[in-house]
Amino acid sequence: EHTDVVETALRNAHTFRDPATGPVDGVIFHADRGCQYTSEQLDTVTGELNVRLSVGRTGVCWDNAQQESFWSTLKTEFYQRRTFGTRIEAVAAVSRWIDAVYNRRRRHSSLGYVAPADFEAGMLTRATSKAA
Repeated sequence: EHTDVVETALRNAHTFRDPATGPVDGVIFHADRGCQYTSEQLDTVTGELNVRLSVGRTGVCWDNAQQESFWSTLKTEFYQRRTFGTRIEAVAAVSRWIDAVYNRRRRHSSLGYVAPADFEAGMLTRATSKAA
């Protein structure tokens, strides 16, 4: 069941990716060693989508530090301020927050205090300029 949730999220991210930002071929999907991430099912899906699966070392929490930071941010900046009537409402609200706030407006110290969408756009602009 948990692997199905991860598969759905990964397929949605792949499907709804903004075509203007380019393909996701070769992107790295990093996770801890939870059974849903080390499953044959997810290995098949990542291969099909041309996504490279990466898992941290056993017992080394630092391997997944950025993901743990994300969960902390989600809890602090989003969950603690809201209540939801249904699970469907919660899932939709979290998806909107990640897309509209976390990825597009919230500045990230690990990216030089720019939003991920702006960081990626800058990377694409530099890559296009170098190719020309």
